[in-house]
Amino acid sequence: MLTNKRSSRSLALTIVLGLTGVGAGIVAGFLAGASPKLLGLAVVAVGIVCYFFTNFEQAVLGLLILRSSLDVFSDLQIPGVFAVGLDALTLLYVIVLLLTGRIVRTDRFWWFLFGWVLLQGLWLILLYLGALGLDASYLPDSRREWVRLFSWVMVYLLVMQLKDRLTPQKVISRLFLALPLPLAIGLLQIPQGSDRIVGTFSTANTFATFLLLFISLVWWKLYGTQQQWFWLMLLGLLCFFFVSTKSLFSLMMIAVFVLVLITPRLNAVKLISGVLLLGLIIALFASTEFGQQRLASIAQTPLLNPDIDISRAILLSQGDSNSFNWRLSQWHLLLKAWKNSPIFGYGLGLSMPAGGNEFLPHNDYIRALVEGGIIGLVTFLVFFAAQFIHLLRLIQQTPYESKQRNLCFILLAMLSSIPVGMITENIWSHTTFFFYWWVLLAVAGWDWNEQQIREDMTFK
Repeated sequence: MLTNKRSSRSLALTIVLGLTGVGAGIVAGFLAGASPKLLGLAVVAVGIVCYFFTNFEQAVLGLLILRSSLDVFSDLQIPGVFAVGLDALTLLYVIVLLLTGRIVRTDRFWWFLFGWVLLQGLWLILLYLGALGLDASYLPDSRREWVRLFSWVMVYLLVMQLKDRLTPQKVISRLFLALPLPLAIGLLQIPQGSDRIVGTFSTANTFATFLLLFISLVWWKLYGTQQQWFWLMLLGLLCFFFVSTKSLFSLMMIAVFVLVLITPRLNAVKLISGVLLLGLIIALFASTEFGQQRLASIAQTPLLNPDIDISRAILLSQGDSNSFNWRLSQWHLLLKAWKNSPIFGYGLGLSMPAGGNEFLPHNDYIRALVEGGIIGLVTFLVFFAAQFIHLLRLIQQTPYESKQRNLCFILLAMLSSIPVGMITENIWSHTTFFFYWWVLLAVAGWDWNEQQIREDMTFK
């Protein structure tokens, strides 16, 4: 019986690979006549697919590590090509699993994420039908945004297929290999006199959220490790680059992160550690001329100056170079535009044409409102509420003081900081941050105890 099942799986896999080979041959023949360069790309693509299937674990880890170095090639559309390629590889792998009768691993939250992204496709249909604030000529831009969201579903699904193949600790440890190149490029930018370090990213703000996520992972590594000196040195290095991005919103995010992290299990050691970390970052930020200017600019906003109301701040934004006052002006502009299409908004990824000035909102709640209307904003809030509930459930289900529970709690602290950053920044556009976020959320939901038992049995 077992032999028959294996034979049928092998036959199905052979058929799939055979059909793939025939299809590749036809495509290669067409490309050879069209362009030798395209043929070369096709050969590379076939090589990648073969390596992906023959060395699945190493290939997936390599793709995860590679993502942090791609944003520097955004002008060449490399991140977009990477996302589409990753989606295709994941779907092809899942199809092969289904045809060969093997298990496709998912969890309840993946199904929620999948359903939520499918729901966002409703705005593509409405845009095509002309039922939104913009016409169907903007459909390619909106479709591109939906594909970006769909790639998050595929990343989660792909990482789930590593379950029972690799331990959670190994997957997370390998993610740290995504740091060297962005940090090395950032280090080269310091002697160039750059005001803000961007690493391999398009903006300093995207680099800041990426660093904050890895600061949280280093914090997790410090729990119960024998090499605390190494992780403390890495923490200091990441804090240095984090401050060098000179992103004011990131200070609020890390303050919330530390506060949530230390409050439930407050003791002298955690309190001192949290205060020292936060104090070090603020001190380093305020030690630079640029940082002092950013902090001083807050005094010329309605936040700290009672003599400046919102209307005056909007007028001042036209000439005072104050980024917060400019944000108030941008929010005012977008909210006026939203009133023209309040229920379903203008469409996914279309906040810039909706505003008419080609700038992102710098407030993800306003972005959700403008792009999706009231309905879209509700789904946006539900999306984050579901993540909170998922992590809280995992914390309740995992053993006290276990590595899995500590990771879930750190992710919960990180998740708590995201809505704060979204008030003044385009966190929703930080694709690399969310790429690694979904990797970690998928791994956090694995059954760590079962995998540890399997690993121990393997060594025995």
